[in-house]
Amino acid sequence: MSDPLKHECGLAFIRLRKPFSYYLQVYGTVMYGLNKLYLLMEKQHNRGQDGAGIATVKLNTEPGYPFLHRIRSIETMAIADLFAQISGEIADLEKYQPDLKKFPGLMKGHVRFMGELLLGHLRYGTHGKNNVDFCHPFIKRDTIPARNLAMAGNFNLVNADELFALVNIEPGIFQKQSDLAAMMEVVHHFLIKEDELHPEQPDIANVLRKSARLFDGGYHVGGLIGNGDSFVLRDPHGIRPSYYYITDDVIVAASERAAIRTTFNVGENDVKELMPGQALIVKADGNYQVEQIIEAKERRACSFERIYFSRGNDKKIYRERIALGNHLSNHVLKAIDYDLKNTVFSFIPNTAEIAFYGLLKGMEDYLNKIKVQRILSWGKEYEEDKLAEMINRRIRVEKIANKDVKMRTFITEDVSRKEMVQHVYDITYGSIRKGEDTIVVIDDSIVRGTTLRESIIKMVSRLEPKRMIIVSSAPQIRYPDCYGIDMSRMNEFIAFHAAVTLLREQNKAHVLEDLYKKCKEMERNNQLHLENVVRGVYKPFTAEDISRKIAQLVTPADVKVPVEIIFQTIEDLHESCPTNTGDWYFTGNYPTSGGNRVVNKAFINFMEGKNVRGY
Repeated sequence: MSDPLKHECGLAFIRLRKPFSYYLQVYGTVMYGLNKLYLLMEKQHNRGQDGAGIATVKLNTEPGYPFLHRIRSIETMAIADLFAQISGEIADLEKYQPDLKKFPGLMKGHVRFMGELLLGHLRYGTHGKNNVDFCHPFIKRDTIPARNLAMAGNFNLVNADELFALVNIEPGIFQKQSDLAAMMEVVHHFLIKEDELHPEQPDIANVLRKSARLFDGGYHVGGLIGNGDSFVLRDPHGIRPSYYYITDDVIVAASERAAIRTTFNVGENDVKELMPGQALIVKADGNYQVEQIIEAKERRACSFERIYFSRGNDKKIYRERIALGNHLSNHVLKAIDYDLKNTVFSFIPNTAEIAFYGLLKGMEDYLNKIKVQRILSWGKEYEEDKLAEMINRRIRVEKIANKDVKMRTFITEDVSRKEMVQHVYDITYGSIRKGEDTIVVIDDSIVRGTTLRESIIKMVSRLEPKRMIIVSSAPQIRYPDCYGIDMSRMNEFIAFHAAVTLLREQNKAHVLEDLYKKCKEMERNNQLHLENVVRGVYKPFTAEDISRKIAQLVTPADVKVPVEIIFQTIEDLHESCPTNTGDWYFTGNYPTSGGNRVVNKAFINFMEGKNVRGY
């Protein structure tokens, strides 16, 4: 995605089911759990680069000894920093006991993070400030072990304020800025109630049932309890992804199937999906259950997971991204008037590479069809050179642009920012014929259009192509998200700016005022959740109208090369990604009523000139 988005945190959960001595004997290391946690987090580093954290719980500790530990980091390479600190702690101990790792009991007793329960988290700051205090896991401590709680997750809640009120807590400044703080207070509230009723055998499923019915949002959350119980919980719409893997040795959960497969070297069918509304609950004795905590609702798994967020090495995601690119091929062929001879194809950024292969396949299929037709039309009257020329025709592919990652560190001052942003990407000179070739570039999605306008189009235009066509493997992003992606302001969307511009150009600005008045009336009556009023902004226009206006808005005034933008259709999106139907950012069809409240509030903020979040 050329426009950077803060999004989708990552979760890593491991429960060791055997004593540490077992892992030393069978796997050759007492560090088995920590090693696997490191890999599980690294294989999901794409999901969070603002920070990382780890919490562990030790089983059966002597009274008075600490059993819950946590470490967090916001260093540039946060995962490496966490495990370097843990390794440093072990190295210090080895100065006094060189063969420490041969003694599992000593390791558990002296190394803080040698716990049987491990919870790792990767953070993208969707809510709250980007400092270490906001990194998951969060913890609640108590003198009673069963009331100690560590939690981390990939989620956003749209009713955090209401949650604090429901458990009679007046949130502090820090708590008000964190969805996890709100969720944690609710779970901890019911955890204490459960401990009061059943101190010897707390029913974690009961705690989660009472808690989950209060949450409005998308979530995949893990928790460790001081008595040795633990859980992983998924929202009833299945918005956020959740997978698990279980053997006699270990119980694992993570945000991505491929991360588990790679870390434990297992087959696709060995890794299960935690279904909507379910919880994986592991008791202190290592027994587990997968239980329906809250009734499953219409599956609305996030389609952005398949388009962009999740790593593309998952077999199904790889195929779906190929399909996304392939579905665009007919639209592109029409746009270039089927002139493959004078068209060069490329992709920006690297994450669009898989969709590019799908687009390329569509072009190759068309070209091969033409080859067959031409050769058949010759009958037996052809020369070897002519046949060879036809057979050797290829789709023209070039590496048009390269991202210079180092340049991002220099983009600091507002005065020079635009000049610096232009050079985030660098072009490959001589890759096209000036004034003759059309350039087709595919991107994952187009959100703000800022990078297109300030960098990509400016840089590519220096090659002096005849035309430039930008292709998005995602549909037009028109509405805010409130279930994990940090885009809750209407002014963040180039599609919204295009619609507003069209309304004003066509003397229909009254539509904005009418919708604003309707939203304010609904707000006064506490009815913002009833419907998505903002759909009315787009209603007067076709998708093609919006696309043409977006192309105009992202084309700098000094660029004379014609620019066209082609977006994925909603229908082709769903055909490509049939199991992830969550499309509210494209259609405005939110899975919960809280989404309607967020989009309407975001529109009110836009109309009132407030650059604040919609929830």
